[in-house]
Amino acid sequence: MSLRKTLSLTLLVMLCVCGCSAPQPAATDRTPRPAVARQPAAQPTLKILGYAIQVGAFANPGNASRLATLLESRGIDAYSFLHESGLYKVRFGDHSSYNGARSEAETLQRQEMIDSFFIVLPEDTAAEKIRRSGRGDLRQELVATAHRFIGVPYNWGGTTANGGFDCSGLTMVTYRLNGLKLPRVSRDQHAAGRAIDKSKLQKGDLVFFATGGGRRVSHVGIYIGNGRFIHAPRSGKSVRVTSLDNSYFKKTYVGARTYL
Repeated sequence: MSLRKTLSLTLLVMLCVCGCSAPQPAATDRTPRPAVARQPAAQPTLKILGYAIQVGAFANPGNASRLATLLESRGIDAYSFLHESGLYKVRFGDHSSYNGARSEAETLQRQEMIDSFFIVLPEDTAAEKIRRSGRGDLRQELVATAHRFIGVPYNWGGTTANGGFDCSGLTMVTYRLNGLKLPRVSRDQHAAGRAIDKSKLQKGDLVFFATGGGRRVSHVGIYIGNGRFIHAPRSGKSVRVTSLDNSYFKKTYVGARTYL
């Protein structure tokens, strides 16, 4: 099953809101006008990912999936994805320094778990580029990334593009490919964000459901606008778009969280 290419980092503009409390002086009035204060852009509540390790250049997505699974079996938080080159790659790690990431990669090389590697710099992610420049739309980047996984099969505990995603694996990978360290499990994702009313939802926010009954979070999707969200529903189903007005999800909805 093919996927569209990941992350195409667009540069749009995030506007700061400013206001005026008094009429402007006439053109002939040379009295200096006070500067209008610009409001700082909202910053993500999630940590920006540190230096990560990227490995593999596979034409077959199954090979990338198997490598990610192998790394995960060794306690490494890894996931595979379709790179903009058209090849499948694996990414993992969250180091505070370039040397720390390189040291881990070289250790794995000596253990013959990986071959060549590439260090992903924090400043090259969408979240950090937008934070530094003040330009761009991180919400749109998140939605665009999630769209690329539509059609991938559900797989409980899965975080690989070929092996499939579970619900929280999909949201985690979507955020991390854009440079934000979203937790792995849906309940932890719920705890990490700021509560937001359903009427205030924006693209990129996460919506949560108690599909097992009660109020205990057990399912998550990413809101894409117009009352719709992308999610990995359940075993036997693929990643898809669903309406929040769907009777089942309307009944099991327990809230939303924003991280931006």
